[in-house]
Amino acid sequence: MSAEATNPATPGPATPSPQRSVPLEQGGSPARRKGRPRIDLRRLGRAALLGPTARDRLPDAIGHVAEAHRAHHPDADMEPLRRAYVLAESSHRGQMRKSGEPYITHPLAVTLILAELGAETTTLTASLLHDTVEDTEVTLDQVRAEFGDEVCYLVDGVTKLEKVDYGAAAEPETFRKMLVATGNDVRVMSIKLADRLHNMRTLGVMRPEKQARIAKVTRDVLIPLAERLGVQALKTELEDLVFAILHPEEYEHTRELIVDNASRAGDPLTEIAEEVRGVLRDSGIQAEVLIRPRHFVSVHRVSRKRGPLRGADFGRLLVLVNEDADCYGVLGELHTCLTPVVSEFKDFIAVPKFNLYQSLHTGVASGDGQVAEVLIRTHQMHKVAEAGVIALGNPYTAPAEEQTDGDGERAADGERVDPTRPGWLSRLLDWQQGAPDPDTFWSTLREDLAQDREITVFRSDGGALGLPEGASCVDAAYAQYGEDAHACIGARVNGRLATLSTVLKDGDTVQLLMGQDPASEPSREWLEHAHTPAARIAIQRWLAAHPSPRDAAPPEEPAAAPRPAAEAPAARPAANAVVEQPGASVRLAGCCTPVPPDRVTGFAVRGGVVTVHRVECAGVARMKGAGRAEVEVSWGDTTECRVTLVAESFGRAHLLADLTEAIALEGAAIVSATVEPPSQQRVRHTYTLQLPDAARLPGLMRAMRNVPGVYDVSRAQHAAAAAQ
Repeated sequence: MSAEATNPATPGPATPSPQRSVPLEQGGSPARRKGRPRIDLRRLGRAALLGPTARDRLPDAIGHVAEAHRAHHPDADMEPLRRAYVLAESSHRGQMRKSGEPYITHPLAVTLILAELGAETTTLTASLLHDTVEDTEVTLDQVRAEFGDEVCYLVDGVTKLEKVDYGAAAEPETFRKMLVATGNDVRVMSIKLADRLHNMRTLGVMRPEKQARIAKVTRDVLIPLAERLGVQALKTELEDLVFAILHPEEYEHTRELIVDNASRAGDPLTEIAEEVRGVLRDSGIQAEVLIRPRHFVSVHRVSRKRGPLRGADFGRLLVLVNEDADCYGVLGELHTCLTPVVSEFKDFIAVPKFNLYQSLHTGVASGDGQVAEVLIRTHQMHKVAEAGVIALGNPYTAPAEEQTDGDGERAADGERVDPTRPGWLSRLLDWQQGAPDPDTFWSTLREDLAQDREITVFRSDGGALGLPEGASCVDAAYAQYGEDAHACIGARVNGRLATLSTVLKDGDTVQLLMGQDPASEPSREWLEHAHTPAARIAIQRWLAAHPSPRDAAPPEEPAAAPRPAAEAPAARPAANAVVEQPGASVRLAGCCTPVPPDRVTGFAVRGGVVTVHRVECAGVARMKGAGRAEVEVSWGDTTECRVTLVAESFGRAHLLADLTEAIALEGAAIVSATVEPPSQQRVRHTYTLQLPDAARLPGLMRAMRNVPGVYDVSRAQHAAAAAQ
């Protein structure tokens, strides 16, 4: 909790601030931000003790907050901030942090972090008050009466998060509440993340074991949440602070690498940046070219990936332009005039990342072979890249009657609609409600947050689904249809039939085939292919409610296995096959079921029987390998034949009746038929058929394929039947 934060003036081990990336001012210029002196929280503390000032001016203690806020919102009304500060200061007066500083310095610092990221006035007002209801006599009713429902809602949301212990036993329910609060208003989590960042900055004098415990929770949950909210400025600094606490030796080694690189004469990034400026100047594209040093964790990752680092590895070039089209213009000029590194190219403008991030990524090589990574984006894209949902302002400013949901539908009365809520957050909110217990919720949350890459797949109607990397068609079904996906019977991926276990790739087009039977049910096997919490929880919940699933056949039922035609009685007619062996009886092999005019061969087996195989049958090679002598076979005058066909279909009502009717209409007689138990909503039918004319076989197979639900019909190829 914030009350446990320590002396801000006493640096702990986690002090990687020189590498912290500071977001640009509105308009893209970093000049004003660079000139601002480092904030002295001791001076703020003394100013805070002076108490409220006249109504016509801001208290000195929040001058920095006001300056940062006006940089992003020049016309903002500062009166709510003044009143919030006066209430917070008077309420917290007498409360001290462990360092001895006035407690008001903490909400001030948290509010300044959010102001620098461009948060709107309502968020800053709630940030100043975020500890008042928890730690003072101020009530939510007082906050509502003084500042309105929005500020009250945010303060209440943050208060609920602060009231819980971060111990291991409490974590599941803690973060279930956190997600619920975040989902209703992402600004709640914005305040929470800024609160955690300030506490991490001032963690230095706590006991090492307590530092480690807080750092681990920050690493496992809060940093991934910051990533998913797109707040890169908070995420990268939190990563460095956690890195310093949990991996001090590697942190120190990385710091030495950065210091050594800074002391070298000549910077290849500076030279490449100047070359890029010249190219863009000559092309007439207005652009800002900046060098962005990598933060500590980024340098550490690159060093592990690439080995010894060169000068260009310690930063990246950032090109800022005014319009989306200019981004592609810059890309074209760089790839034309410099040496591009094609493997570095990624287009996150056409397909934004799941956390709202948009940018073009590419790489250019210098004359000595060093590769500079280049990020190309507009000024607005850069604001969103740094501050994520915080940069998008208040999502609830539109009148309630004008609000619509994500699909363009008008919101229900009183329902909060947040256009900034990323798709991953909507999914988490859906499945957390269905999690049967906190432990299941916690394990699936941790698993989902560990997925740091997301793919985009496209529905057949043109819509898009965001899924974690490694997701299958099962995951796509539940992402699109929720629990209605129980009725999914198959999929087409990029126009081709695919099993539900098929792993999807970024950019795939997925058409999910849904059954019409309301009693459709998921298969237990789907759990093996479900990658998302939404899919796993929905399937588990259904299976738990139906303890006798019909997707598993009893092992004692031999009928579950297909019965090869070769196991039919020996008297089975095969008069149209003629062998050059007097007195021998002929049997058509069940493994390949040859029919005229197939090219065939024969082998003598026990009892003076010759089995006839198609020449390309795998059984022929095995027979030859076993030393069996071939017998010449030809087709006789009669064209009557017997054949075994396998029909593969999606399960549906009346399918068997429709198939048998199609077979009868083609003049074929069914000698035997087996139907295997459904697997993943698919059914396999094996028919042994007697045809009056072998020429009718192609037409028969076409007729069977035309039966709704049947997606393939083939000649039987049973390996087991070949060894006769």
